[in-house]
Amino acid sequence: MLRKMLLTVVCTVSFGIIKAQNVPTVLEVPTVTSKKEKFYESIPIVKEVISFAKDHLSTRYRSGGTSTHGFDCSGFTRFCYKHFGVALPHSSAAQGNVGEAVTKGEAQPGDLILFNGHSAGGNRIGHVGLITEVIGDQIKFIHSAWNGGVRYDYLHASYYQRRFVGVRRVAHLLAEK
Repeated sequence: MLRKMLLTVVCTVSFGIIKAQNVPTVLEVPTVTSKKEKFYESIPIVKEVISFAKDHLSTRYRSGGTSTHGFDCSGFTRFCYKHFGVALPHSSAAQGNVGEAVTKGEAQPGDLILFNGHSAGGNRIGHVGLITEVIGDQIKFIHSAWNGGVRYDYLHASYYQRRFVGVRRVAHLLAEK
């Protein structure tokens, strides 16, 4: 009996020592800074704009709406940026001319994402949203849609993929404030 207890203790201690030797020290663990964190470091107010936009989730859709009583798509993006001192025009087509065009692969939180209206044909901008998150090739955005008000959607959804027009970087306008 004593031999079994002693053997159990020796095995437990030995196992603990082996495990401890395989655990990397704090110095050995590499630090990974994501693309998103670097972007927020360069223009930290972008995080505040996105947080402000999230505060308005579920606000109803209202054609021509520019307030918390109801937003249309461009009224919502305009409202969010206006709160931080950036004036955007009140039409999705006009917002498609603000800032600088960037590729889908360069998209970052805070960028405007632009779509065709109800028809996937043509290239006329009819809808706009605010990118909130980019993970790999997945782009999440917040927008005011006629069927649900302010909500999240993903670019990889077929409805939005077919209507995608482009991305506009306007965050540098925040940095100038």
